[in-house]
Amino acid sequence: MKTLLIAMLSFVLLGSLAIIVHTHAAQSEDIEREAVKQAVLDYVEGVYEVDPTRIERSVHPDLAKRGFYVKRGESNYSSSPMTFAELVNLAKTYNKTGRVAKGAPKEVIVFDVLDQTASAKLVASWGVDYLHLAKYDGRWKIVNVLWQSAPQTPSR
Repeated sequence: MKTLLIAMLSFVLLGSLAIIVHTHAAQSEDIEREAVKQAVLDYVEGVYEVDPTRIERSVHPDLAKRGFYVKRGESNYSSSPMTFAELVNLAKTYNKTGRVAKGAPKEVIVFDVLDQTASAKLVASWGVDYLHLAKYDGRWKIVNVLWQSAPQTPSR
């Protein structure tokens, strides 16, 4: 009887421990997903709110940013690469005259978060950005951005 009681208590304790570990892991994952989302929001709001410090906080200096847009009066996409320094300068001026409407989109979808890398999508006033992030010194930083302006034809 004593052995059965010990076995049952052990089973209950192990089950409780498993629940605690699972809950902690889920909370950690939620915290990381939120940190990735915040890095993407710093990026878009840095441009929207003319606040380059938010770009500096959320984007890695080795940024590789490439975009595609259609110039006015043309039908083919043009390519537009951008460096970290160019992005910081853009954030200083892009919305200085109110170019971005109040309530402009800034929808962030976090696709995946691992312990060192993450990926996300941003829908912003200029189009759609796909972002890769990496963790540096405990902070999520955007390292790659591939974007395009709104599609000319609806996607399938």
